Amino acid sequence: MNTRRIGELTVSEVGMGCMAFSHGYGRIPPEQYSLEAIRGAYEHGCTFFDTAEIYSPGLSGVGHNERIVGRALEEVRDDVVLATKLFASGGRGSVYGEIRSHLEASLERLRTDYVDLYYLHRLGSTPVEQVAEAMGRLAQEGLIRGWGLSQVDVDVIRRAHGAYPLTAVQNIYSMVERDVEAEVLPYCEEHGIGLVAFSPVASGLLSGKVTESTEFESFDDVRTWVPQLSRRNLRGNRPIVELVSRYARAKGATPAQISLAWMLHKWSCTVPIPGSKNKERIIENLGASRVELTDAEFRALDAELGTLRVHGHRGFRR
Repeated sequence: MNTRRIGELTVSEVGMGCMAFSHGYGRIPPEQYSLEAIRGAYEHGCTFFDTAEIYSPGLSGVGHNERIVGRALEEVRDDVVLATKLFASGGRGSVYGEIRSHLEASLERLRTDYVDLYYLHRLGSTPVEQVAEAMGRLAQEGLIRGWGLSQVDVDVIRRAHGAYPLTAVQNIYSMVERDVEAEVLPYCEEHGIGLVAFSPVASGLLSGKVTESTEFESFDDVRTWVPQLSRRNLRGNRPIVELVSRYARAKGATPAQISLAWMLHKWSCTVPIPGSKNKERIIENLGASRVELTDAEFRALDAELGTLRVHGHRGFRR
């Protein structure tokens, strides 16, 4: 697979979000299935794997997903880039001490002595400059190779990057969630910061496989509240899905692959991390790296996409 640079890290240009093996898409698969799926992704060229300390069934625990990812990739640890995230409470004690405590627990669960990319999951009350300083210390100690922020705007990114150079920003980004194109992506492109795009297939909308008759699971399924996936908005977004499907047929690809190829063509600093708990879907997503849009195809697709209204909006400022 082709690779990209995010900060000082080199990653496969399509990564893998591992959350679905523990949270967010209903019933989780057996652990052995999850291990095989993650290893299968590596065998198909993926070297960039994303997890978080909080990813557990129903978000009711800590570390479930990190343990699976750590076990799956232990034998190939030096050949992959591991990213994980923490929540900081901003309580008593030093910011560095709190972040290091979270990191040490993650290292144990991930079966490694360093993390390649360590994110603050969401910005709370702690000044981002203090977070940056703490991350810088951890980098100097060799415990992390780079650091990042999630769901932040350009003002926060600028402040953070000025305090200690950012490696990546992980924000929602897809054909139907394009707020980051206004300011965040241009800033990241200019300053060598990666934009790691989560939900790049819009929780399945852009795969063309979610329809008005699709029934989501009743427990721990984010699709029940993703705005583009309400029945009314699914009807409204049908022209977008039909547009992507038309290009997919012409290119001998799938709609999901076209949506990822569009993103890869548009921004050199972007690395999508589609997430799935289905082995076949994971391999399909990774296959987007082999789908090449010509400049003319991209311009036509992007222009037509710009004429279509998106029904439902999540945004990244949350």
